[in-house]
Amino acid sequence: MEYLSQKGIPFTERNVGRDPKAREELMALGLTSLPVLLIGDKRLTGFNPAQIDAALSAS
Repeated sequence: MEYLSQKGIPFTERNVGRDPKAREELMALGLTSLPVLLIGDKRLTGFNPAQIDAALSAS
């Protein structure tokens, strides 16, 4: 994600279109929309910079 890269935040990108295991993990979480960000114990869906920043600050 460009937003995290610009902030210098390390992350692991998983592509559910190419990685069946990543798709299974997403479905096991009960999530169906993308993007999904897992930051600490927070699960964020969609792109919302304010929510991302708050989750990063809390973790």
